[in-house]
Amino acid sequence: MNSIVRNIYMSDTSNEGAAVAAEHFTAAMAQAATGVSIVTTDGKGGRFGMTVSAIASVSAEPPLVLACLNRRSPMVEAVGENRIFCVNLLCTAHRTLSDKFSGRPHSGDPYGFDDELWGREVTGAPVLHGALAQFDCTLESAHDAGSHRIIIGRVHHAASTENAPLVYNAREYQQLTQLQDFDL
Repeated sequence: MNSIVRNIYMSDTSNEGAAVAAEHFTAAMAQAATGVSIVTTDGKGGRFGMTVSAIASVSAEPPLVLACLNRRSPMVEAVGENRIFCVNLLCTAHRTLSDKFSGRPHSGDPYGFDDELWGREVTGAPVLHGALAQFDCTLESAHDAGSHRIIIGRVHHAASTENAPLVYNAREYQQLTQLQDFDL
């Protein structure tokens, strides 16, 4: 069994040229339905926020979450210096806010914070009022992987609402609908 596990998890560097082309990879990944979040930070490194679809729970004990940030974004350096961040899961009412923090605002400045929409909890990172969920974190660790930095945060405050989640699939915003039970 160890040889099977080793084969699954070890990278085979002899076939580096055989990797799938980036455009095929991104087209296939566009089919994944993911929640939409805005990751925020504030402190000496600056106040930043960016829309992110790659977030996940890491552990419940201790409570840890991760987010993947493009390393070209100034957000990466700011999180490293500030040592805090908040993952704000968006609900369907936050579609325009998602566009704004993706750099595609319908009006106004991209990445701009409207102070009445944001508060603070334990760490001082901006927390979105009315978010589907909030995870206010201190930076536990960071790891580079390809074009992104994976940040792992220890959660100091978590809250959630019953709002409908904003979902991104096939390069469009979506919303969930509950499937009806049926007999097979």
